[in-house]
Amino acid sequence: MLRKTLTSIQRRRQNFSSSSSSPESQSLYSFLKPSLFSHKPITLTPSLSPPPQPSKTLTHDQKASLESTLHHSLTTHNTDEAWKAFRSLVAASSLPEKPLLNSLITHLSESNTSPHRLKRAFASAAYVIEKDPILLDFDTLLTLLESMKIAKAASPALALVKCMFKNRFFVPFDLWGGLVIDICRESGTLASFLKVFKESCRLSTDEKLGYMKPDLAACNASLEACCRQMESLADAESVIESMSVIGVKPDESTFGFLAYLYARKGLKEKINELESLMDGFGFANKRILYSNMISGYVKVGDLDSVSDVILHSLKGGDCSFGEETFCEIVKGFIESKSVKSLATLITEAQRLESESIDIDRSVGFGIINACVNLGFSDKAHSVLEEMIAQGEEGSVGLGVYLPILKAYSKEYKTAEATQLVTEISSSGLQLDVEIYNALIEASMTNQDFVSAFTLFRDMREARAVDLKGSYLTIMTGLLENQRPELMAAFLDEVVEDPRVEVNSHDWNSIIHAFCKSGRLEDARRTFRRMVFLRYKPNNQTYLSLINGYVSGEKYFNVLLLWNEVKGKVSCVDAEKRSKLDHGLVDAFLYALVKGGFFDAAMQVVEKSQEMKIFVDKWRYKQAFMETHKKLRLPKLRKRNYKKMESLVAFKNWAGLST
Repeated sequence: MLRKTLTSIQRRRQNFSSSSSSPESQSLYSFLKPSLFSHKPITLTPSLSPPPQPSKTLTHDQKASLESTLHHSLTTHNTDEAWKAFRSLVAASSLPEKPLLNSLITHLSESNTSPHRLKRAFASAAYVIEKDPILLDFDTLLTLLESMKIAKAASPALALVKCMFKNRFFVPFDLWGGLVIDICRESGTLASFLKVFKESCRLSTDEKLGYMKPDLAACNASLEACCRQMESLADAESVIESMSVIGVKPDESTFGFLAYLYARKGLKEKINELESLMDGFGFANKRILYSNMISGYVKVGDLDSVSDVILHSLKGGDCSFGEETFCEIVKGFIESKSVKSLATLITEAQRLESESIDIDRSVGFGIINACVNLGFSDKAHSVLEEMIAQGEEGSVGLGVYLPILKAYSKEYKTAEATQLVTEISSSGLQLDVEIYNALIEASMTNQDFVSAFTLFRDMREARAVDLKGSYLTIMTGLLENQRPELMAAFLDEVVEDPRVEVNSHDWNSIIHAFCKSGRLEDARRTFRRMVFLRYKPNNQTYLSLINGYVSGEKYFNVLLLWNEVKGKVSCVDAEKRSKLDHGLVDAFLYALVKGGFFDAAMQVVEKSQEMKIFVDKWRYKQAFMETHKKLRLPKLRKRNYKKMESLVAFKNWAGLST
């Protein structure tokens, strides 16, 4: 039957309800009820029917006056006055000029924030269609329908189309058909469009009005209503027959809607026929067909058929289902408490999938990702555990693991993520660098440093090429959390890895953090380790150490540091010679003066003069007065003559009286 209908060009007359309606006379708006626009009945019903008094014919001047009032009211946006003038014209069985009439309906339609005005627009348009439809512009009608779409007013839209058909006001279908379909679909009343579809088909064939022919979108919308909402085989096949009559070729969606209905009804032979017909029409991709079949089978709880469709699609190479389909699958299996069957399905799908398939297109990824997105993370774990329990641990693909890892990362369950990564690595699978980076960043944000180190170690062992991003993430996170001891341990572990770019700045960060926290011995050891590994200290390295030593009043350590720096700035080899800057000179001078090492202080002064570095003497005068104000030269001369000479030299340089 279906094959014959789709491939033949038979004619079958479809009767619209209006063609068989009783010819009884009805008032203009007997079908217009407030409930068309609102779920709550209201007392106000727009009516253009004249009051119960004898109508009078307007004189030319009277009509002109009312039209002038109407025009002025529209110009000034006085809707009530415009409506009053229009009703006065209608009461006298008259209509305004065509441009003015269309302006009124357009104005009322565009005031879509007010249902009351939209009712008036509908009432006036319907009145014009009954009295003199030639006065109504197509654009005006479309504006009204657009407003009805915004208001989700399906019943008035259908009533307007019924009025058009009843009064043989035939507007080309392609102008309004899509709008009415959208209105019906968005309001959940797509089945109501079916009568409009049938009458349009009749007009296009029986009355030879080709411009009233529904397009493919309208045919599919009607079929969708029959299959998805009404679930009626007879109506669905009637639509298919109408498509054959009007000469509209089906597409993948056409077959998809039928597949849903046939699956819903358990008609597997008809489904096989659909697949054969699709081949005949040249449709190679059957993804839409299979997706709809899955929806139908899920609806009736036939999960075995769901699995069969998925595996069958894999054999044909058409398994690229969307997230919506996978969500339906997951809901169906979970509601039926069939986690074990879901695990089996993934396992069987993995055996059929190509090794080159993208991970995010695999059945395993789709199912587990749907579990996570639907809030069934616990079920995702259960599926994974069931696969392993079935003895399939070695064949669990990355597609199964990745959604769970992403969920862990998003929820900052970093310990669980790290454990899962360990399992993944032990199974021989390798994660992308991006996954490691995301998990390490989540671990650092969560202050789970142990997980971050473990993940980075796993990353190195997996021979990942790009380690720079995660290395910087860990170092920055530890610095922000003031954990220099972990920074030092981490750096010591990775320093010899050629894939990690360690530089002096990293060592400086650790030294600075140690000094800032008063852990001067740790800072000193880090400095020695830095030098031992042949990383060149720079001025920032020395500044951090000097400031740390000054804070701890370890001035002798500053002296030792100066002796080291002095050797570098005095190096004969110009390429190896270090240079002082103002900041370093200032730091050394201040610390050495505070510590009473005037000989070394004058060495700094001498070097600053050689390098033409400006020195503010006042700062060091203050340092001297704060620390050595009571120092007496006679006593010093007896104990240490050389130190006395250095002190005198400093005081002379600084401008202090001797």
